[in-house]
Amino acid sequence: MEIRFTQLQCSSSSVTVDINDWVIEPQQSWGVFSTEGDVGALLGQLLTQQIDAQTLTYSGDIIGVTPASVAFVSLLEQQSLLEAILEQDDSESLGYTDPKTTVFGVVFNQCHDNDLTHQLLQQLDLTHLSLSPFAQLSTGEGRRVMLARAVATQVPFLVLDEPYAGLDVAHRQTLTEYLQQLSQTKQILVVVSREEDMPDWIEHVAMFSHGKLDSMMTKLQWDNHPVIAQLTAQAGQQSDDILALIRRHRHKPLFANPVFQLNNGRVAYSDKVIFSGVNWRIDNGVHWQVKGPNGCGKSTLLGLIFGDHPQCYSNDIDIFGNKRGSGESIWEIKKHIGMVSSALHLQYRVNCSALDVIVSGFYDSIGLYQKPTAQQISVATEWLAILHMGHLSKTAFRQLEYGQQRLLLIARAIVKQPTLLILDEPYQGLDYLGRRLIKNALELIAKEHLSQLLYVSHYQEDSLDSIQHYIEFVKDENQDGYRAVVSQG
Repeated sequence: MEIRFTQLQCSSSSVTVDINDWVIEPQQSWGVFSTEGDVGALLGQLLTQQIDAQTLTYSGDIIGVTPASVAFVSLLEQQSLLEAILEQDDSESLGYTDPKTTVFGVVFNQCHDNDLTHQLLQQLDLTHLSLSPFAQLSTGEGRRVMLARAVATQVPFLVLDEPYAGLDVAHRQTLTEYLQQLSQTKQILVVVSREEDMPDWIEHVAMFSHGKLDSMMTKLQWDNHPVIAQLTAQAGQQSDDILALIRRHRHKPLFANPVFQLNNGRVAYSDKVIFSGVNWRIDNGVHWQVKGPNGCGKSTLLGLIFGDHPQCYSNDIDIFGNKRGSGESIWEIKKHIGMVSSALHLQYRVNCSALDVIVSGFYDSIGLYQKPTAQQISVATEWLAILHMGHLSKTAFRQLEYGQQRLLLIARAIVKQPTLLILDEPYQGLDYLGRRLIKNALELIAKEHLSQLLYVSHYQEDSLDSIQHYIEFVKDENQDGYRAVVSQG
């Protein structure tokens, strides 16, 4: 089908999309790249008519497509589905799993076709997870379920906003092959913020700058476009500003070695072992990257450190000089840790202001329930200015786009200068400029040992030069689950 955008303008409290004239011809699939802002989310909302008149202003026309002919996949959609399941599903507390909330049930509910559901689960490497609760999946596993769920609707047009987010290397490759095959029978709009994620099979690219459709080009022209170099230079200056801010408020808590130690660590659910036999220690001044495929237990391991995983008390753990479970307060532990993860993003459901989100980092709270000091407000305000979000200081967290929410949570984690800074896929949802900004800032933090980094990313290009120690989960061939291999670069 032919889809035409004409004189289209749509604005939320945090982002704008402006398209003068854009035609997607029948059988065409397009890639979309945005230098700044979550354009993909607004395009998906417009095409599926998920428009809230109270939060969006909208004018212009989209011709040739109906909401019933479009399926939309995004990080925000994934989070919304997970929230809905968590709010409505009380089966786990009653000792069983509701079939509707398993991987199979979530996909089947879109098509009510057993054969199609099994086929999609097989194609997207989800068959082994078919009976697993959706709420227990890793982010990467959940991304694949969201795609299967969208394809199950059997609509002719798919809008995929950051489809590779959270996927390990192997699944990014197989997803590219799957989408290329799918593009033979469906029109696909793929929105990416990483230049390397733009699929080679895409023939046309639309580039947005500050929300405005700036140019349209072939994939070959895109591969040689100078915008990436320009954005890299801009991000470098902002990163220097972040480092200067951290230096001004620097302090150095010091703990005796080891800062953290796990002896023969094991995590299992019912009869499913996630990992076992993990022996790992973190000493002062040593930054670590955690590696491994989707579902291997990377986030679980970080949860053991942070203290929000229920099995942290059934493992032999020392942290900050305390034996976990020996009577220490969880808040005494958390005040020395900054955390960014998809799980925390999900938990941050309160609707406090953007400024209060950053300030809450001083108190390790989700939301702000204490009166902050003038100094804390001043530091948080400086963070907003560096992130180019000063004009959003009073905007409610839930009204911001996903990427802006993630930037705030990163600032929240760093603002108190924690001893340990845990970053579990921190760049998810960030646009190109935001990702470069945060990556540069983390590199500087690591080099100057302003915090000690524990870092998870599936992208090789996200590796930080200052991290030379790795703990990698590999499949344990001798028993169920994964084991950890510790190495130094």
